[in-house]
Amino acid sequence: MKTRELYLNHAGTSWPKPSVVSEAVGDAMTAPPAQWPQRFDEAHQAIAEFFGVSRREQILLTPGCTSALAVGIGDSLIESGQRVLTSRWEHHALHRPLLKLASTGVRVEYIPLARSRRTHGHVSPIDLDWLEQTLAKRDVGLVAITAACNVTGELLPYEDVIQIAQRYGSMVLLDAAQIVGWQQLDLPRLGADMVAFGGHKGLQAPWGIGGLYLSDRAQMVCTSASCEVPVAGKGDGKGSARPGYCDVGSVDQFALAGLHAAIQLLREQSIEAQLASGRRQIQRIRASLEQIDRLRIFGPAEPNQGMPTLALAVPEFPSSELASRFKRHGLIVGSGIHCAPLAHQTLGTQDLGLVRLSVGLGQPDEEIDDTIDRLRLALNEEFFQTVVNRDSAS
Repeated sequence: MKTRELYLNHAGTSWPKPSVVSEAVGDAMTAPPAQWPQRFDEAHQAIAEFFGVSRREQILLTPGCTSALAVGIGDSLIESGQRVLTSRWEHHALHRPLLKLASTGVRVEYIPLARSRRTHGHVSPIDLDWLEQTLAKRDVGLVAITAACNVTGELLPYEDVIQIAQRYGSMVLLDAAQIVGWQQLDLPRLGADMVAFGGHKGLQAPWGIGGLYLSDRAQMVCTSASCEVPVAGKGDGKGSARPGYCDVGSVDQFALAGLHAAIQLLREQSIEAQLASGRRQIQRIRASLEQIDRLRIFGPAEPNQGMPTLALAVPEFPSSELASRFKRHGLIVGSGIHCAPLAHQTLGTQDLGLVRLSVGLGQPDEEIDDTIDRLRLALNEEFFQTVVNRDSAS
């Protein structure tokens, strides 16, 4: 009899999707095209309201967070010679567009780790003092950071970053992929100039839909999109410092319908309670793993410093092989470098990668009980002896 699989890769994508999401997608697929404009407007308005945005035109709908980040970085008004600051904890969906931007004469610099800042033995992910000193020089056009590292789940102090950047007139682009759906975000109140998000993780929507929020302060030119609202009477829709609604490509109407349904479902729930539950569950898994001496565990030990995610490694053992072993025990996890090579270089895990476990919204507690039992079976003495023997042979 095949072992029932337990899905623990929600930081990659949520699964299974809520039934109301699947039903909404099916309904949209049978709706006649004449209904699509109204459905689009209703979904667009619901998404804006979910994020506390009064004008829906400030939410650009995109095929996902990756494309939202590409638009936000590629269309920002940043001059040659200015600096862009980012962290070493980024997904390459943010990092790669920055590297392209660097080829235009913009200097991309990395906020250093704050090794002297420790809370309960935990090293802060970025140095806020360095950030403020650098921004005070007033030559930074953009600070582009993730809200949480997708490898370890560690939260960056993004609210502090936004406040510091505002003091010195620098724009902030926030990659909210890992926190959206888990944290209640009032985007105008948050204060970031741009916020990118995808629908298929914490929001529990299908693949193929996301968005980019633009505040009134966002300085952009609309080079990769067609602006509906021309600037200063110009009919070409170019040179906008603040576009109206940008068409960044045909929106997947079916994925949009799924996101609309997912957001309606989230509005009926307590997001704060969901996050507290997820953190409690991942801490239970962590506590069990900490009893195994030969494991390395990555991610904050304090629940409020991270999302419901942790990463682990067996020294000198490839993460892909460890993930395969877990799969044989019915555990579906993430492995490798998780599209975040700089984060792995920082952690020193770039050669063999890490296994990532992440729980989902509303995951039943009994699945966590079962996960802990299966991890103990997978990481038994026989397995570690095999690792030792293989190391000795090599």
